[in-house]
Amino acid sequence: MNKEIDKLAWVYLKEGKLLVARSKNKATFYIPGGKREQEETDEQALVREIKEEVSVDLIPGSIQYAQTFTAQADGIKADVNVRLTCYFADYKGELKVDAEIEEIIFIGVQDKSMCSIATIKLIAYILYNFIKNK
Repeated sequence: MNKEIDKLAWVYLKEGKLLVARSKNKATFYIPGGKREQEETDEQALVREIKEEVSVDLIPGSIQYAQTFTAQADGIKADVNVRLTCYFADYKGELKVDAEIEEIIFIGVQDKSMCSIATIKLIAYILYNFIKNK
């Protein structure tokens, strides 16, 4: 039986590009977010994780479900999948790296090879369905 890592992610698009993050000592980019702590709702966990990773405050009333993706977890045994529940949201503050994050960038479809498998699935869905290949 496959193990599943349950994660939440913030989908933020700017000028047709998607915000991605890279952790310290890692090569792969992923969508900012993380795991729920006990008793947290998706919204609470997403707000906390985004503040910890990219220093901004998501605006709770703006959080909207986008899509859920499942893919092989990067850098982990073949029987482990990641389930990425993605949300759109507005924010206040200035985007900057924090905690374990080394770099944040905006990418287009052409940059997907730098990303985790789950992020590549999200890129295909979001950028092709919402940006129309801009």
